[in-house]
Amino acid sequence: MLLVSGGNIRPGWGVSLGLLVLAVAFSPFAWAQQKVETAQDVNARIQALSEARRFPAGDYSIGGGDLLKIEVFDVPDLSREVRVTESGYISLPLIPVRIRAAGLSAFQLEEKLAELLQVHGLVSHPQVTVFLTEQRSQPITIIGAVRSPKVIQAVRPMTILEVLSEAGGISDDAGALVLITRHTPPAAGGSTADPASKDDARSPAQIFTIRLNDLLESGSPEFNVPVFGGDIISVPRAGIVYVAGAVERPGGFVLQSDREEMTALKVIALAQGLRGSAKPGEAVIIRKNPDTGQNQEIDLNLNKIMSRKAEDVRLLPNDILFVPDSTGKKVLKRMGEVALGITSGLVIIRGGR
Repeated sequence: MLLVSGGNIRPGWGVSLGLLVLAVAFSPFAWAQQKVETAQDVNARIQALSEARRFPAGDYSIGGGDLLKIEVFDVPDLSREVRVTESGYISLPLIPVRIRAAGLSAFQLEEKLAELLQVHGLVSHPQVTVFLTEQRSQPITIIGAVRSPKVIQAVRPMTILEVLSEAGGISDDAGALVLITRHTPPAAGGSTADPASKDDARSPAQIFTIRLNDLLESGSPEFNVPVFGGDIISVPRAGIVYVAGAVERPGGFVLQSDREEMTALKVIALAQGLRGSAKPGEAVIIRKNPDTGQNQEIDLNLNKIMSRKAEDVRLLPNDILFVPDSTGKKVLKRMGEVALGITSGLVIIRGGR
């Protein structure tokens, strides 16, 4: 609920502000009653949910680029490290054929090598052990508005929450969506398709869109989907509107999508109202001119907007709404010089749904 300290309402506009509070409280959009949280709050939930909803560990499927250590008991000449080719094969001395390793687990490859050694009369009772020394075949790329963009290797089936957690969670300016770009659909059984397939490499990308709030509120498999090697996870950045000065809760408020509108009254409501020393008739919007890159100042009379004598004003991403107090005139005179200083240190707040 929008909170405005009644004892601090200035004479002359208390009635209008009171009507505003009632209108906001019963608004069908209920934006003043949104649960608000910081990116740190969201990341704590991502971490907790990712740990609670992991896929059970399964056998890793070997792929192109992986480095394997193969040991044949009592036959040191056959024990060595081999790199799986991009087409998915390995070669061992004395075995006259290339060995298909991609798509097999280490245990399956052990059985296959033991059979080949026996068939070719190289070892009568072979005991083969295969270790995964270096994994390169199943990269998951995480980019965009996350704390630590990176490439991780999927050593087992992973969920979208786990991947976000691996990247340290979202950054302050993260939007409301998570996008999964997949070029090659996973084959049955959870492994990726044959990396040697040129048709798969040219297949058109599939893009899956998940709302971050849906993911965090339920953690349901419907939203917490599995991700696979080759997937690209991106979190688009969102705009931030700042409010500073004589408000109860100065901060930056994240726009949940490009279509969301933030107005002067809405951001004042999210900032929990004005302080008693506020001078709403002398508010100003600081906006960077996209052509010149210079800050421009737009005078804004909140008194007229709250008394319905003027229309509410839409704010654009990166706008700063500054509400001066009784000592703020000097600051306003040099507002363009201190615009960055105004927003430094402000808490970035996300609106829940």
